Amino acid sequence: MVASGMKRYRFKMAIGGLRRLATMPEEDKQACIDAYKFFQRMQDGEETDTADETKAVADYYKVLNNMLSIFDLEKLYIPPQLDERLGLYGNQLLCEQAVLDELSLQDPQGSHLLDMGCGRGRISHYFASLTGGQVSGYNIDSDQIGNAIDWAAQCDMTDRLHFKVGNHHEPLDYASSSFDGCFSFQAVWPFFKKEELDDHAREMFRVLKPGARYACSEYLLTPHFDWNNEEHLSLHRLFLPTLAATQSMYPADVCAALERAGFKVLLSAPSKSEAWPLCEQKRDLILTARRVIRALEAVRLLPPWVEESLDLLQKGGQAWTDAEKAKIADLNWRIVAEKPTA
Repeated sequence: MVASGMKRYRFKMAIGGLRRLATMPEEDKQACIDAYKFFQRMQDGEETDTADETKAVADYYKVLNNMLSIFDLEKLYIPPQLDERLGLYGNQLLCEQAVLDELSLQDPQGSHLLDMGCGRGRISHYFASLTGGQVSGYNIDSDQIGNAIDWAAQCDMTDRLHFKVGNHHEPLDYASSSFDGCFSFQAVWPFFKKEELDDHAREMFRVLKPGARYACSEYLLTPHFDWNNEEHLSLHRLFLPTLAATQSMYPADVCAALERAGFKVLLSAPSKSEAWPLCEQKRDLILTARRVIRALEAVRLLPPWVEESLDLLQKGGQAWTDAEKAKIADLNWRIVAEKPTA
């Protein structure tokens, strides 16, 4: 019954994603295309400011979240393949359970957690279901926040799930010492220049209670990535726009910022397993779907830019697979940091 219910849910999400893509305003579609080109120019060395980068991310995700929902990527992240018997969704749940365990909550049912970059709020929903407590989340994309609020209402969890539009680059709109833990999944560190890390780390420290932890599964470069290696740079130029990321940080840079903010870093380690097998599964699924999408485009049910966008996603996805196999980047680097009690 659970499996059949999940299949119905995924089918409903896929159909909804197709419908939204087909009826999306032209200005939103053009903004998405412009954002992708902006990301590519960034990789070619164009100087950009944070405000323009933030706008591009919002414009890109407004379309991308609908496109990827067609391919069972509603949560917008690829987890490590922790169990090869399970697909993407099952491994997402295992990854999320591991991050929740790292928060080491003393009173799960009485806890209030912060989901930074919450997307459609599905991870927030899962954490609230597991703990029995509350979760607040923010995201730069108002479209995804609207979806998260609607989903909380459908699940009769509006008293425990709280969502708002928010921006990492601004002070967090929460009171100091509000949360028993905070977490992120490929949603925070790929959007900061190195000199911006400290401000956000200090904000995280401020909103957490003493003794609370931050835990994540985040895209970061590994120490093996070499900015002077042309092969590394070539892969980076291809895969970074696909991740809708604007920056690439080393774990040491993030951990140093957390420590300067006052955190004690308890863990900084590579993913427990690789994500590329699941990336390849989605690559093959997209390849099959492109045939259907071409047919829909031929009868004008979908615009040509959808298939073109999927082509870019596939090429970027292959570059990501090659980068992870070369161990120069990690989609799920693990960091756990704690705010001292005194």
